[in-house]
Amino acid sequence: MIGRRSSIGRRRGGVNPIARREDETREKRRSIFGRSRDKKEDRQREPAHAPAAGGEAVRKGVPPEVLRQVKLIELRTRGLVNSLFTGEYRSVFKGQGMEFSEVREYQPGDEVRTIDWNVTARMRRPFVKRYIEERELTVMLAVDLSGSERFGTVRRFKSELATELAAVLAMSAVRNNDRVGVVLFTDRIEYIVPPRKGRKHVLRILRDILTFEPVGRGTDVAGLTSHLARTLGQKTIIFLISDFDAPDVERPLKILAQRHDVVAVTVEDPSERDLPDIGLARFVDPETGETFEIDTSSSRVRDDYNRQVNEQRDRRKHLLRRLAIDEVPVRTDGNYIEPLLKFFRARETRASRR
Repeated sequence: MIGRRSSIGRRRGGVNPIARREDETREKRRSIFGRSRDKKEDRQREPAHAPAAGGEAVRKGVPPEVLRQVKLIELRTRGLVNSLFTGEYRSVFKGQGMEFSEVREYQPGDEVRTIDWNVTARMRRPFVKRYIEERELTVMLAVDLSGSERFGTVRRFKSELATELAAVLAMSAVRNNDRVGVVLFTDRIEYIVPPRKGRKHVLRILRDILTFEPVGRGTDVAGLTSHLARTLGQKTIIFLISDFDAPDVERPLKILAQRHDVVAVTVEDPSERDLPDIGLARFVDPETGETFEIDTSSSRVRDDYNRQVNEQRDRRKHLLRRLAIDEVPVRTDGNYIEPLLKFFRARETRASRR
C-alpha cells in the first residue's frame, strides 16, 4: 500500500506532502540562519568602541621623559644593588624556614648533626642531609606622597629621594627572588601595586611612583596601618618611607610593628632643621595650605624654631626605639648608601648576638 501510493503520486505529477513540509522547514531555517549571519556580519562591521557623548577616550602613554628617568634610576641603582646591597639584604632578611634539598655523601667538616642515619645504614657509608633557605619573602614599600614630601632646597625633592630609595630596596628584593609591592599614601590610600616578582614589575613600580599625581596633601599613618592590617595576611617586611610629619603615629606604628617587620626610612631636608635669616618671610604649609608670616631676622624666633625641630626629632627617635623599629635617616643633601649600609650591618650584628 505504501509503495502504491508513492507511485501514484509520482505518476500524477503531485508532490509528497511530507517532502513538501521538509522543504518548507529547510527554507525557513535557511532564511533564519541567513538573517542571523547577516546580523553578525553587520555587528562585525561596527566599530569596536563607539565614541562616548563627550568624545572618544584616548589612552595616554607614558611620557618619554618619564621612561628615560626610570631607565636612569635603574642604571644608577643596579650597580649599587649588585655590588653592595644584595649580599647585605640577604644576610639581614632571612627566609621563613629551611626546606630539604638533597642527600649527599659526608665530607670532612660537615656538621655531624646533619647525618642521615637511615641512608648511612643502607649505603654503609655516611651521608648528610642538605637544606636550602626557604625565601619567598614579601616586601611592601609604603611611600609617603603628602605635600611635605614635595619639598627640597638642595639637590632634589624629598619625593625624588624616596623614589630612588624605593628602587634600591625593590631591586634588592627581586634579586633575592622575593616579592615586592608598593602602596602610595597621603591622607588616604592613593595607589596600590600588589607584591610580585621580576625586574619588569620593579620598573612598573618606578614608573607609577614617578607619574602618579596624588589627590590628598596630608599624612594619615593610621589609615595606612589599617589598610596594611587588612590586606597583608602573612608577616611582611614594610619599609615606611616618610618624613613622619604627622600627629598621633605611636599607636598605628605599634599595631603595625606587632605583626610585621617595620623599617622607618625618615626623609629630611636640611632647611627643615635651620631657619635661615632672610627677614620677613611668608610661609605656606604644604599639607594644610595655611599661610603665615614670620620675621626670620629675630634670633629668638630662629632659636625657638630650632628647639622645636630638635625636640620633634628626638621624640620620633625615642618612639621608634621604644617600638623596636629600625630607623634609616636620609637627607636630600647627602647620599642614602651609607645610611642603608649602616642599617644592614647594625641589624646583622644584632642578629649574630642572639
